Amino acid sequence: MPLDPYTKGLLDMLVEAQRPKTWQLTPPEAREGMLALVKYVDAKDVPIGRIDDASLPGPTGPLAYRCYTPVGATAAQLPGLIYFHGGGFVIGDLDTHDGMCRLLANASGCRLVSCAYRLAPEHKFPAAINDGFAAARWVAEHTAELGIDLQRLAIGGDSAGGNLAAVVCLLAKRAGGPVPALQVLFCPRTDGAADTQSMRDFATGYLLEQKSIDWFAAHYGAPDLFDFRVSPLRAEDVAGLPPLHMHTAEFDPLRDEGKAYADRLAAAGVATRYVCHPGMIHHFYAMAGAIPYGRTALEAAGAAIKQALA
Repeated sequence: MPLDPYTKGLLDMLVEAQRPKTWQLTPPEAREGMLALVKYVDAKDVPIGRIDDASLPGPTGPLAYRCYTPVGATAAQLPGLIYFHGGGFVIGDLDTHDGMCRLLANASGCRLVSCAYRLAPEHKFPAAINDGFAAARWVAEHTAELGIDLQRLAIGGDSAGGNLAAVVCLLAKRAGGPVPALQVLFCPRTDGAADTQSMRDFATGYLLEQKSIDWFAAHYGAPDLFDFRVSPLRAEDVAGLPPLHMHTAEFDPLRDEGKAYADRLAAAGVATRYVCHPGMIHHFYAMAGAIPYGRTALEAAGAAIKQALA
């Protein structure tokens, strides 16, 4: 399928604006650049039942989280979704993914807990992994006060956050639980050493570029790309992991490694749902204000989550 026309229009606009590439910026500049982009592309004024901002205890200090209660929710306990934002472990925060989290909470019927984690290069690998695992365990231990049904607690994330969610599932399995009821990954990084056809085909010109991927990796500072905490695709054993909902994008350099992870889990007997979104680029799901299909995709993804946790 050709590139979605709204997506092409956005990419053309970014070229015309002569915005510097991520890899040409310092991390603070890149963070400001992402926030500026969000003002244009994020879904705006999405109604939500309730938002609670708070913090939880992390390995080295408090970690912020934002809890979204969906519109129309009346039950004392709802299904839950722990969510980790993307941004290459260097950029992104709770605000950059606010519109997406609102849409996903409403569509899934989940009380969604968006969890922050420390970013590189100030906090290199494995800081984000340690924070993500600690946050997931804390949420699981405090479901009663959060109004979440522990038996229907899922985990998810996009891009680097998808990597983090997948790794937390692997760590939870190794630790003997609690293992989430479902993992939902949007365009995740699953192989830090990937050399795939999609990586070559979409190395430039489709928002996430090869040089940016390399820039993120250099700042993240993981010494061993074959460590499963960097590359969950390379984990020795993936049997017994939570059911997987995998979302990739047709014009995303990370597409093939996302598909490979879905295939690997399916081969190990894990219930797997795989969707490659036609005509889409990396990060489309968080740009529903500029790419209408982003909203459509999140509504469908949320409906699938709701059904899986019913």
